[in-house]
Amino acid sequence: MPTFNEQVYEILEHIPEGRVVSYGDIAKWLLNPRGARVVGWAMARCPEGLPWHRVVRSNGDIVCEGITELRRERLIAEAVPFLPDGRVDIAQCRWVAPPGIDKRF
Repeated sequence: MPTFNEQVYEILEHIPEGRVVSYGDIAKWLLNPRGARVVGWAMARCPEGLPWHRVVRSNGDIVCEGITELRRERLIAEAVPFLPDGRVDIAQCRWVAPPGIDKRF
C-alpha cells in the first residue's frame, strides 16, 4: 500500500495543465476529508517534476512562503484564470477527478 504522500503525488500526476485542485479536494479523494493540512505537508516534500503549482487553497489563494510569484508565473503560463484580487478563479478551472479515484488507494 502506498504511503499517504505517495498517494498525493499520484493524484498530482493526473492534474491536467490549466486546471487546479485544492488541498481539501485531494484530502477528500484520499478519504481524509479533514486532512487538507496533511496534504499541505506532503506538498512541502513534493518530488521534482510534479505539477505542485496546480494545488491551491480552496478559495483560490496561491500564497505560499517564498514561491508565490513562481506559482503565479506557472499558472499564468498554463492560462489558469485569476480573479481581480489575485486568487485563482477556481470555479472556472477546478479539475474534477475521474469517478472512483478514491477507490484506487
